[in-house]
Amino acid sequence: MNYQESLDFIENTHKFGKKLGLENITTLLHELGDPHLGMKYVHVAGSNGKGSTCAMTADVLQAAGYKVGLYISPYLERFNERIQINRVPIPDDDLAETTTIVKNTIDKMVEKGYDCPSEFEVITAIAYYYYAHHDVDIIVFEVGMGGRLDATNTCPLPEVSVICSLSLEHQQYLGDTIEEIASEKAGIIKANGDVSVYGLVPPETVPVIQAKGDSVNARVHLCNPDDIEVLSHDISGQILKYKKKDSILGIDEFKLALIGSYQTYNCLNVLNTLEILKSKGWNITPEAIKEGLGNVHFTGRFEVLNTEPVILIDGGHNLEGITVFTDSIKKYFPDQKVTLFYGMLGDKQVDDSIKLLCSVAKKVYTLTPDDPTRAISSEAMAEKIRELSPGMEVDFMDSYDDIPGKLDLSKKDEIYAFTGSLYMIGTARTVINEYLAKQK
Repeated sequence: MNYQESLDFIENTHKFGKKLGLENITTLLHELGDPHLGMKYVHVAGSNGKGSTCAMTADVLQAAGYKVGLYISPYLERFNERIQINRVPIPDDDLAETTTIVKNTIDKMVEKGYDCPSEFEVITAIAYYYYAHHDVDIIVFEVGMGGRLDATNTCPLPEVSVICSLSLEHQQYLGDTIEEIASEKAGIIKANGDVSVYGLVPPETVPVIQAKGDSVNARVHLCNPDDIEVLSHDISGQILKYKKKDSILGIDEFKLALIGSYQTYNCLNVLNTLEILKSKGWNITPEAIKEGLGNVHFTGRFEVLNTEPVILIDGGHNLEGITVFTDSIKKYFPDQKVTLFYGMLGDKQVDDSIKLLCSVAKKVYTLTPDDPTRAISSEAMAEKIRELSPGMEVDFMDSYDDIPGKLDLSKKDEIYAFTGSLYMIGTARTVINEYLAKQK
């Protein structure tokens, strides 16, 4: 298969692979020669902050001299972003070659009577095979959904398991309560392992995570929010102070290139993870930490694409994400209202999100996310905003190509903010960057 044929095959597997659990992916990996065994992992689960946490961890490990695999989902602009080595996406030819091998293996599986793996299982198998044949030192592995039954949970005992921020999400799959969701996320904790836990998880989830750790003799390392302090911040980043007693990392003040108030505590989770890795013999120097965090980039998370006027995008894809987005707007742009571009999937807490967003917006343009099965149309979203926020100026957009016409670059003090579904953010980001490049 060529590159496009590979993408078509991956996308079409969602029509056939539906079975929940780890049986299919385990069988597929065994038929591929168990490429997942013998490699090192940092395994990352959570409701929000997974991608940023993975990016920071990967960049520090790369700065420390390691060859680092990074597996994330979803992608924003191009599929290859999902499978990276040292932050370089898998080349088209390598993706086509690896996908062909995986497809041929699946064909043989089906002939033997096994079920066809799901789309995410196929992508995970491609990643495993690619990393195994490129001699990576460690893989930073992001969970797709949940944890316990996620295809990535086939990885052997990680160097560290990481649990990020938790909130209600995917209740039809993960459970109706935050405790049930925490239990699914904690399913990545393995026997005799170590797990770093985000410092601001809902208090009622901590006993759930601790109980899972205790049941498999794993060590739970809960971050203490008091161990980090923001000294200063602007849209180029923030200066942080690490205050953990008995730290073995050897750092004090440092710059984090990511902005957004939530990134402070994501960073603390990363530092906690690095403490565990260093205690296990990974050569992580203060210089590597400062280089990795000071230069880290993560597309689509309170990312500033232009400064005068400010154009920023943030994948606030659920209520917690929207909450931290609005908090960050208030923090970085106090007493200012933004021109907002918004689109969301229908299975999220949309009404509550709208109420928060309208507290920081002076005008809202709505867009339809690129997910036809779950997206709320831009027209329907505009009507919903009018109902929930009478008096707000709202207009819906038929096409992403209309975005440049709404951006007035001569208004240097304007703030244009794009938030909502990642399926919207990625498409918008491409259009904005192409437009900005033409203006130079």
